Amino acid sequence: QIDPVESGGGSVQTGGSLRLSCEVTRFPYGRHLMAWFRQPQGKLREGIASIDDVGDITYSASVEGRFTISRDGSKRAVYLQMNDLRPDDTAIYYCAAGTGRNKDLSLTEQWYTSWGQGTRVTVSS
Repeated sequence: QIDPVESGGGSVQTGGSLRLSCEVTRFPYGRHLMAWFRQPQGKLREGIASIDDVGDITYSASVEGRFTISRDGSKRAVYLQMNDLRPDDTAIYYCAAGTGRNKDLSLTEQWYTSWGQGTRVTVSS
């Protein structure tokens, strides 16, 4: 079991920062991907950042340059540092884990088999 658990969400004003954490009971064995997705109310879930077991990172255009994904193997955790937050970043943020590596599919929901319950981020203007 991977059992991602997210934390760190909250409410900030435009231009503020938050750091989300995702703790897992263990990372998937061998090659794998960890990712952050988000889902604004009434919209589809969107993949925004992924990192594989060797540290290769992919970002969506909507967050590149503002968000940073990282991982700490010793803490069994993945992080998402979010800077320069905007109202359209308001969403529930999910952590996900999947086996294997595929950069082209690393931000697609179908790649991932373990999901957390999400943490809410609200950005006010």
